[in-house]
Amino acid sequence: MRIDVFTAFPEFFDTPLRASLLGRARERALVDVRVHDLREFATDRHRSLDDAPFGGGAGMVMLPEPLFAAVEAIEPPRPVLLLSAAGARFDQARASMLAAGDGFSLLCGRYEGIDQRVADHLADDELSIGDYVTAGGESAALVVIEAVTRLVPGVMGNAESGADESHVGGLLEYPQYTRPAEFRGWAVPEIVRSGDHERVARWRRAQALHRTRARRPDLFSEHELSDGDRAALAEFPEPPAADVPGPDLP
Repeated sequence: MRIDVFTAFPEFFDTPLRASLLGRARERALVDVRVHDLREFATDRHRSLDDAPFGGGAGMVMLPEPLFAAVEAIEPPRPVLLLSAAGARFDQARASMLAAGDGFSLLCGRYEGIDQRVADHLADDELSIGDYVTAGGESAALVVIEAVTRLVPGVMGNAESGADESHVGGLLEYPQYTRPAEFRGWAVPEIVRSGDHERVARWRRAQALHRTRARRPDLFSEHELSDGDRAALAEFPEPPAADVPGPDLP
């Protein structure tokens, strides 16, 4: 998979692209991430990327010329996605869709915004990683890159590692535990230490349902309960302790 990133701050990506799963995936040539400095495509001697907005207002707006010039010169993989607070919400389904392709490209905004003609005539779509605003699209680009590349075959050592994670299948993940069996008086639930793998699987399913209902009722309302779900909830009606409201909570 090839991923091209267009940014005013290429140094932002230096360390993250070398770390952990992503770094190893690049070393093994499973993922090819190319970062392009937009200032190399600026048209003036100051290598400017922004100018004052028409109509007035605070802040500066990214110029269309460097972005168009960069994409047209490099011919990166499509789709070309503009990272924008006004974009469609990036989620696990979109990550899976991108992971199934051969590659994509990301345009990182900065300053007050990007000339609308970039969104209208250069980008294939706009993506947002959440309902908040960051200083630029670079942090959002890293979120998208990591979420997608870990789904590329061979990147995760165990292909089953992502099967039960949050948002896979529309539910939040069940609680996880490791050694020691007791820590500061808090014991690991006996069932996950029982060795009864079928019962553990039912407990985990019930906890995922409890957790989603408590923390993300919007997701839970969209989930259609199966007969197995109902059986798991009947067998394990108690949610994880962290999801039980205390006396001082509404």
